[in-house]
Amino acid sequence: MNIRFDIITEYIPFFLKGTLLTLGLTLAGTLIGLILGLMIGLGKMANSAVVRFPFVWYINFFRGTPFLVQIFLIHFGVVPLFMTPANPIVSAIIALSLNSSAYIAEIFRAGIQSIDKGQMEAARSLGMSHNQAMKLVILPQAIKRMIPPLGNEFIVLLKETSLAAIIAAPELMYWGRAAQGAHMTVWEPYITVAIIYLILTLSLTQLMNYIERRMRTE
Repeated sequence: MNIRFDIITEYIPFFLKGTLLTLGLTLAGTLIGLILGLMIGLGKMANSAVVRFPFVWYINFFRGTPFLVQIFLIHFGVVPLFMTPANPIVSAIIALSLNSSAYIAEIFRAGIQSIDKGQMEAARSLGMSHNQAMKLVILPQAIKRMIPPLGNEFIVLLKETSLAAIIAAPELMYWGRAAQGAHMTVWEPYITVAIIYLILTLSLTQLMNYIERRMRTE
């Protein structure tokens, strides 16, 4: 097998541009997912079954259906209601955010519920409201326990951005497919893409391990 380095060299600028978009999609999906996930997680812990119901089924839907199906529904069904033609980058961000929020909601729920109930009772006995106790006492402790699963979700989301290529979002995998189609070869573009993803995921893993160590020492 002869490796054609000229193909890799030709597409390096496109791979770099795609990598930047991949990181941007991952960051946007994670940040929006964190905000939505916190609200959904708290909603799922509500005392009222009526209040819990939509949050429970939101999580069930996004965790129980393939991400590829979700992208198609959002890009071809939801986004065209608000913009025509549908922007694939916008569709990808929405799909990644909604999908990640369902998983992050469960991480928040598990983290919050792992804190001893006595912590909330002690905070309330000191005169704090429920919201103050949650913000100042429960969440700071829970966040330390959430770092590892949140790091895993961040890495999973990075890899899931590759599915955005199917709706022509010009991220990393999109340019790998473009190179493969232009030169009718598989090894050079896809091995390059795989190596870039590997570098990104290993770098993020090291970053999350560093953050986790710092959180443990504080």
